[in-house]
Amino acid sequence: MTRLVDVAQKIRSKNAGPFWLTIDIFCGDAERFERVRAGLDTQHVAALFRIPSQTLKRFDIADLNTIKLSLPRPNIQGMPADRDMHGASFANLLMEIEGF
Repeated sequence: MTRLVDVAQKIRSKNAGPFWLTIDIFCGDAERFERVRAGLDTQHVAALFRIPSQTLKRFDIADLNTIKLSLPRPNIQGMPADRDMHGASFANLLMEIEGF
């Protein structure tokens, strides 16, 4: 099976404030955007991050060939339980999803 990281041009995650994370999937062109859009299951992504699917916000931005996901941080930024102050490691979980 083809992994998301093999299809997308770039996948990154970052803080969207102290309570939210955002993950951007840059596809590069319309063909790859459609491939990722069709293959990326929102329910599966929510399960991967162990959050209710209704709290995951997804934005498919065709003009930019980009999919943006926003989700609550598992721990408030800067708290002792926060293992990723900048939110940069969350994209790594998505990279290995198969089915594209």
